Amino acid sequence: MCKVTVVIPNYKGEKYLLPCLESVYEMTGIPVHVIVVDNGSTDSCIEKAKERYPQTEFICFSKNYGFCRAVNAGIKASRTSYVILLNNDTKVKEGFVENLLHRIEENERCFSVEAKMLQYQDQDKMDSAGTFYNALGWAFARGRDGKAKQYDRPCSVFAACAGAAIYRRDVFEKIGYFDERHFAYLEDIDVGYRARIYGYVNLYEPSAEVIHVGSASSGSRYNVFKTKYSSRNNVYLIYKNMPFLQILLNSPFLLAGFAVKTVFFFRKGLGKEYVKGLLAGVKICRKENKVSFQKGNLKNYLVIQAELWRNLFRKRS
Repeated sequence: MCKVTVVIPNYKGEKYLLPCLESVYEMTGIPVHVIVVDNGSTDSCIEKAKERYPQTEFICFSKNYGFCRAVNAGIKASRTSYVILLNNDTKVKEGFVENLLHRIEENERCFSVEAKMLQYQDQDKMDSAGTFYNALGWAFARGRDGKAKQYDRPCSVFAACAGAAIYRRDVFEKIGYFDERHFAYLEDIDVGYRARIYGYVNLYEPSAEVIHVGSASSGSRYNVFKTKYSSRNNVYLIYKNMPFLQILLNSPFLLAGFAVKTVFFFRKGLGKEYVKGLLAGVKICRKENKVSFQKGNLKNYLVIQAELWRNLFRKRS
């Protein structure tokens, strides 16, 4: 019986998609269904993938609708209890699927589990060992550029990086799917944040290893596209998930965080794009998009707030 569907969003994955699929099929020892969702690629990667892996299900869009719509389509098309989201620029190691599945099945209040993401260029270094968010409005990958052997213990995290993580599918019906207004970037923080509001937890599992190229679609760690959408989405994420009193409470931290980031990106030559993104974020904030505050979730909000403050002092590596 198949318990897991692997959803791989793809956009112009000529160099990456076939090796990714090969690793999933060869390194997985249990039945697994694979869905590739293509965002209007103009290269030949989908034709080659269909020829080599006919057992794979393909959903093909006519144009690039972004990461969120792609993974939502894959999640909704799945028929299993659990869904793994996997970037096309990854290669999974043996036991990746099995170890993620085992971890999430252990805890019925677990919404997601992030895998141990290693850097493609140097597998002794971490790409991500869990994702965190703090009161400054900064999201960061735990362990980035650190030594991989230092991150061999499971732990709780604020949210799971959607580049290599397993999710409990029925929870999406309760908290909502990936917000397609994000298009790309911080959408995984947003959905993980919503899960936390409803009392679910997100975890990190080091026994599930995956090699990740990183920024294969956008081109680099810092670029115009990523800078604009990250800053836009961060404003929206805060507005959407924090009640107004929590925004007021965190406002000194948030203003300081945005100020520091503005200076940082101006030094990178991307300051104008960062500021434009912030303004665009304000424009997409709508009352109907906010997560409605429920008294029954007050304890969860307090736990989240304590973590936002605690993460101010958390080391990234």
